[in-house]
Amino acid sequence: MSECNHNCSSCGEDCKERTSESMLAPLHERSKVKKVIGVVSGKGGVGKSLVTSLLACGTNAQGKQTAILDADITGPSIPQCFGVHGLADVADDALLPMQTKTGIQLMSINLLLEQETQPVIFRGPIIAGTVKQFWSEVIWSDVDVMFVDMPPGTGDVPLTVFQSIPVDGIVIVTSPQELVGMIVRKAVNMARTMDIPILGIVENMSYFACPDCGKCHNIFGESNIEAIAAEYGISKIARLPIDHRIAAACDSGSIEELDGDFIRELNDLVADE
Repeated sequence: MSECNHNCSSCGEDCKERTSESMLAPLHERSKVKKVIGVVSGKGGVGKSLVTSLLACGTNAQGKQTAILDADITGPSIPQCFGVHGLADVADDALLPMQTKTGIQLMSINLLLEQETQPVIFRGPIIAGTVKQFWSEVIWSDVDVMFVDMPPGTGDVPLTVFQSIPVDGIVIVTSPQELVGMIVRKAVNMARTMDIPILGIVENMSYFACPDCGKCHNIFGESNIEAIAAEYGISKIARLPIDHRIAAACDSGSIEELDGDFIRELNDLVADE
């Protein structure tokens, strides 16, 4: 069998993934994307875009051609993390993703706006349509792994991504509070309902390591990530600290320069993908 392009309408193979009426949006004919990993959260403010950026940096550092599709249309922050500004170029009938300093391909609504601070005031169907356009009308060049930065929640856009883009697995981002743990369960159950594999859970703002004594403090309370992972049979977890270097790197657009054990722990989640 030839390599699947996830477009059943143009395929003659009889495989278990085949559906009579596929809802998957086709890739642009000049694009090639081998694997897609979504980064999701049940609520906003837990660091989903940060995790997406760090995962992409780690994967790219392994020599894999990496891309980020920023599906958070009304709250895009990926370009800022990488210090990428300006307008994306157009080639014939398609958009060209912009590239970071280390060659990660990016597409975000902020790269299509004359002013980055211009609000995106779209209704749900238009937002969902824009996400599909980022998949179908952008020329993604020989991508080994694409990360999709999802908007928070379980509404229109996450549903559109799961139905329109061939997502191979997701990473769920949370923080230590018990309330957020309850929201994570919603994200897990949505993924299970959509038959999307869960690759791992990331607990952001998990602890603060004191630079003087080296002791770790649980600023937001005791972690419950292990209990949640065990409840759903998820074997891989990672923790990110509260660290001023992370915030500074995002603000300055230099996230590709970050290093640390916590980054390697994070990238172990998708090391086999």
